[in-house]
Amino acid sequence: MKRGCFAIFGFLAALAIILGAIFVLGRDYIEKKIAGPDPVTVAATSLQGMREQARLSTFAARYVTVVTATQQRMWLSAHKTLIMPGDVRYEVDLSKLQQKDMRWDANTNTLSIVLPPIEVVGPTVDMNAIREYSGGGILMSLTDAEDQLDEANRKAAQEDLLKQARADAPMRLAREATRRAVERSFAMPLRAAGLQANVQVLFPDEVKRGSNEVWDISPSIEEVLANRH
Repeated sequence: MKRGCFAIFGFLAALAIILGAIFVLGRDYIEKKIAGPDPVTVAATSLQGMREQARLSTFAARYVTVVTATQQRMWLSAHKTLIMPGDVRYEVDLSKLQQKDMRWDANTNTLSIVLPPIEVVGPTVDMNAIREYSGGGILMSLTDAEDQLDEANRKAAQEDLLKQARADAPMRLAREATRRAVERSFAMPLRAAGLQANVQVLFPDEVKRGSNEVWDISPSIEEVLANRH
């Protein structure tokens, strides 16, 4: 009789364990179905896709510079004026973007991303559009003044084109164009997965100003993924 009771008790205990395991597994499955896709996983996948692009260029501009160089030797003088247009691209090296540069704030459903700094690429000079005007042909014909004038003008023109390209206004436009492009690249997969998430794109100097407190307290995507293993 006792053996029968122990057998029944053992059977019921094993059945309770099995039912408990089924309940836990079923609950986890249902919770995952209800919760939907994981935003951190979606963001990490989007990051990999962005990095494969290597470099992102969303803004370009053309600038024109006018420089004049002069030479004076003894009683003779010469000058040359150079009008030179150049094209500049504004790029971000996405290969430098890491998981630690992304943070997810579950309280506000916000994905924050810090991009590498904007890089100015160029200028690429349109050789067919260059114009030159000169005076003082006697000095240039008797000496190497023309070569020196040309070298001085080319150097000054390159420097001026870069100065124009790095001015506040074009850099601000380049940032906003890049910001919008990256926001779309991360927001679209999140929305396609049925997630209502905000995407905030920042640059390094914007984080250093401390204007984004969420960045200081939210774990990075890298930390979130590491804690799951």
